[in-house]
Amino acid sequence: MSSFDYDILIIGGGINGCGIARDAAGRGYKVLLAEMNDLASGTSSASTKLIHGGLRYLEHYEFRLVREALMEREVLWKIAPHIIWPLRFVLPHHKGLRPAWLLRLGLFLYDHIGGRKLLPATTALNLTQDPRGAPLKGDYAKAFEYSDAWVQDARLVALNARDAADRGAVIRTRTKVARIERERGGFVAFMRDQQTGAASRATARLVVNAAGPWVDDVIGNTTGNNSAHNVRLVQGSHIVVPKLYDHDRAYIFQNADNRIIFAIPYENDFTLIGTTDRDYQGDPSKVAITPEETDYLCKAASEYFKQAIRQEDIVWTYSGIRPLYNSGEGSAQEATRDYVLRSDGTKETGVIINVFGGKITTYRKLAESALEEINRQLGESRKPWTGSAALPGGDFSVDGFEKLVKDLKQRAPKIAETTLRRLARNYGTKAFLIVGSGGELGRIIGADLGENEVRYLVAHEWAREADDILWRRSKLGLRFTQAERQALSAYLEDMTETGSAA
Repeated sequence: MSSFDYDILIIGGGINGCGIARDAAGRGYKVLLAEMNDLASGTSSASTKLIHGGLRYLEHYEFRLVREALMEREVLWKIAPHIIWPLRFVLPHHKGLRPAWLLRLGLFLYDHIGGRKLLPATTALNLTQDPRGAPLKGDYAKAFEYSDAWVQDARLVALNARDAADRGAVIRTRTKVARIERERGGFVAFMRDQQTGAASRATARLVVNAAGPWVDDVIGNTTGNNSAHNVRLVQGSHIVVPKLYDHDRAYIFQNADNRIIFAIPYENDFTLIGTTDRDYQGDPSKVAITPEETDYLCKAASEYFKQAIRQEDIVWTYSGIRPLYNSGEGSAQEATRDYVLRSDGTKETGVIINVFGGKITTYRKLAESALEEINRQLGESRKPWTGSAALPGGDFSVDGFEKLVKDLKQRAPKIAETTLRRLARNYGTKAFLIVGSGGELGRIIGADLGENEVRYLVAHEWAREADDILWRRSKLGLRFTQAERQALSAYLEDMTETGSAA
C-alpha cells in the first residue's frame, strides 16, 4: 500500500471534529485536524450549554436520541467534572398548554429510560410556598423539578483537542482546507494558513468532513457537487441579562407556539435566556441575533418572570447555526437533532465520511459511530475507550470539586476564592499549572485574567487572539472593558513576535 502522511484528515474543529480526533488518536490512528478559524468558533460555542436528554424531543418520538443523550449525561460528567456539573430545572405548569399529567408522564420517562444513577429524580413543587416560585408571577402555582447538566461548551471542544494532541494528533487551527483531491485510493488536501497565507499539503487515507454549517461546501470542494443540500441551517440565538434571581436552579418555560426556552444562572452574575429556532439563509459566519428573536425571547421570559425583561437590559447576545440533517421536516423546531453519518466513495477511490447534525451531549457517541465506520473502511478493529478516560483536568471524582478548590487555596492563598473557583471550573487539576509553584496569576490584564493563564492558553489550547480567550476559552468578555481587550490583544501580539508562549 502506498504511504500517506496521515490515516485520517478531519475537517472542522468543533465538538464533532475534535471528539472524533480524540477517539481516533487514542486508537492509534495518525490524525490531522484542520480548522479554518479557532476551535469552537462556530456552532459549538453558541449552544445553550446543556448536557441534556432533550425533554421536548420525546414529543417528536425521538426516543433513541433521547435515551442515548440521557445515558451520556453521567458518562460525560464523570470524565469532565470540572466543566460539567448537575443542574436542576424547574418546569412550571402553564394553564392552557401541556396538561400537568402529560408533563409528569414525560418526566417519568425522562427519569427512567436513560440509566440515571447519580442525578436526582423529578420532584413536584408548590410554587406558592417554595423559594423557586418567588421570581415568577403568581399565575404559576405548580411545577416539576428535574435533573440535567451544564457544560462549558467551547471548553469541552478545547479539552477534546488537547487530549487528541496529547495522544499524537496534529491540530492546526486557522488552517483552511481549500481543496481535496482523490489520489492513490486516498486524498491529498491543499491547505492555506488563514493568517500568513502560507500554502501546505498533506495526504490521508480517509477524510472526515465535520465542518458543521460548511459541510456541504466541503462536499462541493471534494466531489464537485456544488448543488448538495444535505444540511438544514437553523439559527438559535440567546440573550444574557443581569441575574434575575439568586438561587441556583434553571427554568424551562413552555410557550404558546409549542417552543420552550430556558432561563439559566450564568457566570455568577447573569441569566442566560434562549434559544430560538428559525431557518437561516446566508453565510453562517455572519449569523447574528435578529430584532424578532430578541423580542421573542424578552416576551417569552416576561410571560413567566415578575420582572419584565427589556431589550435595554441585555448585556450580550450570541447566535449559532445548527447544521441539521435535511430530512424534509416542515418547521425548524421539528427537524431532527439526531446525527447522521454518510460515506462517499470506495476503498479504491478513497472514502470521505460526512457528518451531519448532532448535539453536544451525544458528541462522544457520534465519534464512536464515526470510528466504527472508519474501522470498517480501513479494515481495522480498534476498540472504543473514551467512556472512562478523563479529559484534561478532569482526573478527580464528581464530588471532588470542593476539595480541588481547597487544595488550590493552599497552593495560592493570596488569590481570591472566586478566582480560584473560576480556574478550577475551567481547568480542573490543570489549574495548578497556571498558578505555578508560587501560587500567583502574574500581571492582571483585565478582570481576574493574569499573564500566567494567557500564556497557558496560548501554549496548550491554541489561543491566538483576544476573542479566543474572552469568549471561547472563558466568558471573561462579559467583564472586560474595551481598554482591557486592547491590552490583551497587544500582549498576545507581543507574545507572537517574541515567541514567548511556551
